[in-house]
Amino acid sequence: MPELPEVEVVRAGLEPAVTGARVASIEILDARSLRRHTGPSEDFTDRLEGAIFAGASRRGKYMWLPLVPRASQHSLIEPVEITPAPTEALVVHLGMSGQVLLRDRYTDDNLTRIRLELSHPSHGDLRLNFVDQRIFGSMALDSLVATPDVLREHVPTQVAHIARDPLDPHFDEALFLKRLAARNTGIKRALLDQSLISGIGNIYADEALWAARIHYDQPTGALTRPRATRLLAEVRAVLIKALAEGGTSFDAQYVNVNGNSGYFSHSLNAYGQQGKPCPRCGRPIVREQFMNRGSHFCRFCQKIR
Repeated sequence: MPELPEVEVVRAGLEPAVTGARVASIEILDARSLRRHTGPSEDFTDRLEGAIFAGASRRGKYMWLPLVPRASQHSLIEPVEITPAPTEALVVHLGMSGQVLLRDRYTDDNLTRIRLELSHPSHGDLRLNFVDQRIFGSMALDSLVATPDVLREHVPTQVAHIARDPLDPHFDEALFLKRLAARNTGIKRALLDQSLISGIGNIYADEALWAARIHYDQPTGALTRPRATRLLAEVRAVLIKALAEGGTSFDAQYVNVNGNSGYFSHSLNAYGQQGKPCPRCGRPIVREQFMNRGSHFCRFCQKIR
């Protein structure tokens, strides 16, 4: 499943192309990709057609495109400075295999589920294809609500329960460490809990735990404050490095808006490396079953304390 780096790469690629773009038309090729939209396909189409995007935002693994209020469209000069603020957004969740691809008006993609034809004042006509092989991802229109901790910041209601990610400038490190210490669970389960800290999935949890020399099943209550602080630093370092390398791509599913793959898979130390020597001690990396997936770690470097 795409994690923070993969979703952020898509968001950053979309932002300049969609900001100020008007939705000229919409084609729903598979209504299953509207499973998170409240209402029928016709409601989605009627509300989105003619709308103008005000930008592209993200929290954790969720991404959304705020819509310029209809009353402001006639006098719109700078879409990123809107009065009143957007109250609705197009929410995009990539699920397991979702892709958002920017194309010209004459380029199609296999397995496209939803197609938006866009008209941009600077870039001209564009096509936005929501492609999804497994159809676990979705698009939905959702209301924006104010965040309790930052003035004039809004998120979709579907995202309101998601915690801030560790690269968010408003991430509260002290609060996270306090809540982590109060948990009664294994550390990897805590890292995957999107209500505690967002954007981290199986890949980057394994990589950060390897870097911090912490076993994936280490009880959170037995994790000292210095080790928890170091783990958070390693999480940030892994995410930043993955962002710089365009995310992790093992196949053609994880791509940016132009369809190009990231190359962080070449930098992995633990995830997917079972049977290979640990880059630190030379002993083999092992894989154990964990929450219907796998955990990859070094038995020598990452022992439960």
